[in-house]
Amino acid sequence: MDKQHEKHVKLSRPSLGEYNRNELSILGTTCANIRQLANQLIQSLCDQYSVAYVDADHKASVVTEDAALANGATLEAVDKITYRSLNYQQEFNAFQNRQLFNYQDLVLVNGNHFKAQAQIAVIDPVKPLEKKLDKLTNVKLVLLTEGITDVPEYISQMPDLANVPIMRMDDITGIIEFISAFLTERSAPLFGLVLAGGKSERMQTDKGSLDYHGKTQRLHIHELLSSYCAQVYISYADEQAVQQQEDLPVIIDTFTGLGPYGGILSAFRNNTDVAWITLACDLPYLSPQTIGYLVARRNPSKLATAFMDAENRFPEPLITIWEPRAYPVLLQFLSQGYSCPRKVLINSDVELLQVPNVLDIQNVNYPEQREAAMQHLKAGK
Repeated sequence: MDKQHEKHVKLSRPSLGEYNRNELSILGTTCANIRQLANQLIQSLCDQYSVAYVDADHKASVVTEDAALANGATLEAVDKITYRSLNYQQEFNAFQNRQLFNYQDLVLVNGNHFKAQAQIAVIDPVKPLEKKLDKLTNVKLVLLTEGITDVPEYISQMPDLANVPIMRMDDITGIIEFISAFLTERSAPLFGLVLAGGKSERMQTDKGSLDYHGKTQRLHIHELLSSYCAQVYISYADEQAVQQQEDLPVIIDTFTGLGPYGGILSAFRNNTDVAWITLACDLPYLSPQTIGYLVARRNPSKLATAFMDAENRFPEPLITIWEPRAYPVLLQFLSQGYSCPRKVLINSDVELLQVPNVLDIQNVNYPEQREAAMQHLKAGK
């Protein structure tokens, strides 16, 4: 009997909600109260996090006669000097929303109008939740409005609410502490990717197999990263390149013919919910201190954290921490005909660092550079 035909390849899917990885709807009180609370939270969080807010306008504004939308346009973009306005005719579904909100650390949602992956339930007699229990799928926090001292029985008896914290709605400090802990808990773990090299035509031998430190460079970089990462993989272009005797976890390129860009995309395809620190294998001078410096200054609110190159002109893409939000951006650049990770860094919101020792990021691509590196490292021992 033939195996059952599968129409689609099974892919790793990111843990996204309607808008983002981290979203909280607020429901159970008036829309005015929800907006006021959201604004208070945003004011307290905006110095550290990028926060978005999703609401509906009860007083749907009439489009002015001279507006492009009133004359048949489907999208109108206006530079308002202090901010940019995008007005659409089309309605968005979750797929468009996730792309639009990709750069946000947190999305707060008016749960009276829209749903979200997790909820903050407000106990307010003016807007009882008894008829909205179907929206309370993943309650993370319960807030009590003024004069309310007890959680209604229909709420307290809901499954999984026994350990949900209960606070007063005016306890902004406590709510901020809760949200900060919520975001910290959901921060992406760090995985490592050793880019094992391509054809090594300039070196005339496999750069990953060179021995600068008493072991192959692949194994050396793997060991360096293991001190900082939950898991570390070797990135190979194909199965034939795998060094089986090293017995290290590997990721084979599934985006082929794209060099390091394909290796980064293949890592994200393997796991979309982690951040990937990528290190090229042709960095014999690289020290644990420099890796530690990069990891300690990681900014998860950015697309990536990277060093500037030795000339301080461009980001160094192959010694970089790529956050989960980088995956759709990398795919977007690829769809526009670009496969240069440096171009992605240059044209994105990234954290750029000065490397403590520029020698650490010096690539070694030619035999004479290899000999010089071996002499330097031998003299330093």
